[in-house]
Amino acid sequence: MSQQVADQHSQRIVAIGGGHGLGRVLSALGAYGEQVTGIVTTTDNGGSTGRIRACQGGIAWGDIRNCLNQLITEPSVGSMLFEYRFKGKGELNGHNLGNLILTALDNLSVRPLEAIQLIRDLLDIRPNLLPMSEHPAELAALTPEGETVSGETHIDELSAPPTRLFLSPTVPATREAIDAIEQADLILLGPGSFLTSVMPPLLVPELGRALKHTQARLVFVRNLGKETGPAGEMPLATMLTWCERAMGGKEIDIVIGEQHASQLATRYQQKEAQLASSNHHWRHDRDKLRQAVDEVLLDSHLTVGRCGST
Repeated sequence: MSQQVADQHSQRIVAIGGGHGLGRVLSALGAYGEQVTGIVTTTDNGGSTGRIRACQGGIAWGDIRNCLNQLITEPSVGSMLFEYRFKGKGELNGHNLGNLILTALDNLSVRPLEAIQLIRDLLDIRPNLLPMSEHPAELAALTPEGETVSGETHIDELSAPPTRLFLSPTVPATREAIDAIEQADLILLGPGSFLTSVMPPLLVPELGRALKHTQARLVFVRNLGKETGPAGEMPLATMLTWCERAMGGKEIDIVIGEQHASQLATRYQQKEAQLASSNHHWRHDRDKLRQAVDEVLLDSHLTVGRCGST
């Protein structure tokens, strides 16, 4: 069993998404260290992040900051500063200091990725974090009425799911993100806001192509409750179809959730697990989520072992 555990922790995991959902996954898998890579959505245009983008340009830092916050294991002066949010009546009201620090480091760096690496070193964070692209883009949607809506905040306010999502402009992928997908043994999509967190990285053409050709097992982690906004009106099967379409037809292998989804095609392997936190039923418990992923990795390793012995 110890050898199996060692083999599990040598496997490379890529988690794709944004916001609180991806941060939760990465913090659950913190024990895997640098074997874990998060590919983070960079299209947020709300709150502190949106205000910074409006006056400074650049990629959205909010989801990356959120992931970094959730990966901090040892509180320190640095971590307190990074999480600090200004209050008051002036220009700084509502701004998160972490967003401002990342923006400043980005301005001082050749690449946004360098700013992330500096913060990882400062906060002693081992898992890798990569922006989906180092070029700014907005998430846009086409409504059933044929109207184009731009910006995550406006998409979340739609009364019905859009017929299509796209990035404006089309941007290149971060090359390290392509490499991570190509080298991965397991790739996780979700949980999180489906339209505005899970989907944007899949819409980067080079990431979509890399996912199409990956040999890794693809896992979709379901949310614990129904989303608010237009994504809440989308059936699970539709969400999976949207992901697969963005990945050039690559099929998702496993769906992890608390209940069996009877409406899904039998080609999906469903893994049922109790994942909710005891304090917040809508939030995934880190230990339970890690155990579910560990079991998928173990199953994958055993399957490979059996195939190799025949």
